Amino acid sequence: MKLNRSTDMALRIAMFTAPASARTTVDELALRLDLPRSHVAKVVQRLQRIGVLVTIRGRYGGVAFAEDAELITVGRVVRAFEGEDEVVACEESGCTLRAGCRLRVQLRRAQEAFLAVLDGVRLGDLVDDPAGPVPLTLGIAAR
Repeated sequence: MKLNRSTDMALRIAMFTAPASARTTVDELALRLDLPRSHVAKVVQRLQRIGVLVTIRGRYGGVAFAEDAELITVGRVVRAFEGEDEVVACEESGCTLRAGCRLRVQLRRAQEAFLAVLDGVRLGDLVDDPAGPVPLTLGIAAR
């Protein structure tokens, strides 16, 4: 399955904003990710609606990763941007094999498996912990 451009942008924006607690702007996102500003603005609005980002208006406003957004799954983001449509739109294509087609069922199964894997990945899993690994002990070694 190939993700559309908006979905790709949404995941990249989420990964870019996740590690920092600081705010950024749509202009900075567009510049740093080498994406069209108008598209970034639309994707940011959609990410806000599904709880990935928060936006703050005003002079000191901007865009930030939402609290607990690291728990949102990649599958949820992909569904929000891709929709629930099937991989192949048999009705729209006017396919004459529809009545006895066994491929459609298999493509649907493959799509469900794809999304099931993404449901097991949280946005927080896509970014490194800036603090690094936590030591198991802080004790002083015996001399």
